[in-house]
Amino acid sequence: MLQQTQVSRVVERFEAFVARWPAVTELAAAGEDQVLSMWQGLGYYRRARRLHEAAKACVTRFGGRVPERATELATLPGVGRYTAGAIASIVHGERAPIVDGNVARVLLRVHGRALDPSARPAQDWLWSTAQDLVEGASSPSRLNEGLMELGALVCTPRAPRCHACPWRSRCVARRDGTIDRIPVVVARAARPTVHWDTLVMRGVRGLVLERRSDRGLWAGLWQTPTVEHASVDAAKRFDPHEAWRGVGGLVAAGSFTVVTSPRRVAFRVWVAKPPRTMPEGWQRVPDEALDRHALSNAMRRVLETAAVVTPTAGARAVRSRGAGGSRRTPAPAGAARPAARGRSNDPRRQAG
Repeated sequence: MLQQTQVSRVVERFEAFVARWPAVTELAAAGEDQVLSMWQGLGYYRRARRLHEAAKACVTRFGGRVPERATELATLPGVGRYTAGAIASIVHGERAPIVDGNVARVLLRVHGRALDPSARPAQDWLWSTAQDLVEGASSPSRLNEGLMELGALVCTPRAPRCHACPWRSRCVARRDGTIDRIPVVVARAARPTVHWDTLVMRGVRGLVLERRSDRGLWAGLWQTPTVEHASVDAAKRFDPHEAWRGVGGLVAAGSFTVVTSPRRVAFRVWVAKPPRTMPEGWQRVPDEALDRHALSNAMRRVLETAAVVTPTAGARAVRSRGAGGSRRTPAPAGAARPAARGRSNDPRRQAG
């Protein structure tokens, strides 16, 4: 959960998650929709699917237990070399190395290596160096946790606190005045922007949703009916009245853009009354069933833009009389929550 997500948000979801599924066998037996619903608000839903798959693998291949060795952990879906090493060393004391962004920055600066940590040669050197360190440590757990904390709190990307670093006397980058140039930061390609139009329809029988494809962005999650345009020109030519025939009272509600890892998504939000007959793929979802339909953070912003879901003190409220109604009732558990703002600085967020 800490991968690419704020710690404050994780604490809230983690406690509810483990309270519902306190054992790996119970998580394995859960339905995917249940898991995705409990994951709402954390984003990056592929992590939830991989966690669910890993729980099933623990049951089928490891007799219902989570393996202890890094080599076995690394065979589980969604568990990379870093995650396997972190669990094996910190939980079980195995001499398994870890390398995340924080550890990489510490090691590269201490040794004065101006490298791009994502490049293969740098990765090979980093893992080899981390292995040498953990082999010589009296406590692999303390070493690995210490390296992560050193990078997160002292050897930070900007304005590192060198005076507080236990390695300051042997740090080559500090000696040579190259701290601001290590590690090498490679310019990333600009994210392309795609344009989507989405229609929010809410009546007395609930909110109209459709399920996204099992592939691509927000795969398998639920959304309001959405048209994804192949080009900017297609978005400019889009006629909502033509695309959504049969709906009543169609009006524009607003627009916004969300930034995802692969691209930016520019949303235009429309509001209308549901049609008498549901087209194929559209479903009416009653308020009490919303907690069983996982929505992306972007979709929650869509509902907020359409004034279907609005903030309240510490919770959310769902309007009870359609998009234009004024009466509100408390939202069911798992209903729309605030979109994530920024990312965690927790050193464990880059788990492989």
